[in-house]
Amino acid sequence: MPNDFLSSDLFLLTLTVGLYCAGSALYRRARTPLLHPVLLTFAAVIVFLSATGIGYERYREATGILNFALGMSVVALGYLLYEQIERLRGSLLPVGAATLAGCFAGVLSVVYIAMAFGTERRILTSIAPKSVTVPIAVSVVGPLGGDVSVTSVVVFCVGIFGSVFGEWILKRCGVRDPEARGFALGAAAHGIGTARAIEIGAVEGALSGLAMALMGLATALFLPLIEKYLY
Repeated sequence: MPNDFLSSDLFLLTLTVGLYCAGSALYRRARTPLLHPVLLTFAAVIVFLSATGIGYERYREATGILNFALGMSVVALGYLLYEQIERLRGSLLPVGAATLAGCFAGVLSVVYIAMAFGTERRILTSIAPKSVTVPIAVSVVGPLGGDVSVTSVVVFCVGIFGSVFGEWILKRCGVRDPEARGFALGAAAHGIGTARAIEIGAVEGALSGLAMALMGLATALFLPLIEKYLY
């Protein structure tokens, strides 16, 4: 009976939301990047599932509504973009060029570094879409023969790294323009980076959401070609 309760949809869903809320409260108090609520929730859920023996498939099934809500939140980013539409007029060429550059640089940088260490091709393909959101990354990697489990973990880690250190890195590189900062966070750290960009400002959040969407589209279109011809 206890195991049935712990593996129930209601308990797992409540646990996930509760852990995130607790992590958010702790993050607001400490303001320490390493206490990012997504990272804390991720670690706590892993510990819980390992201790109780609940499989990931059961957990994913129980928390499926969160994936649905995540999709709606991504669509809602369009409103932030609409508010900044006047600032974006005439920026089609720079945005397009930045998207293509970000797509190829994001894929080839990690692939060539991994190749230098003798990484096998299946893993190369698995880590190539590191800068796009998980649903798009696993959808692209699967047909190419990659390991979607590796892809999911790598994408999550990249998002957390970008959220925690992205703003600091941009400051150190002298990037001050809010549009450039937002676009960089969305292009490099997808949804988690976009959440951080929204905290920084409305312009950053809008451009980050745009970058996340365009990077997902560009990676889905070009990764098969990159995989075939460039590595």
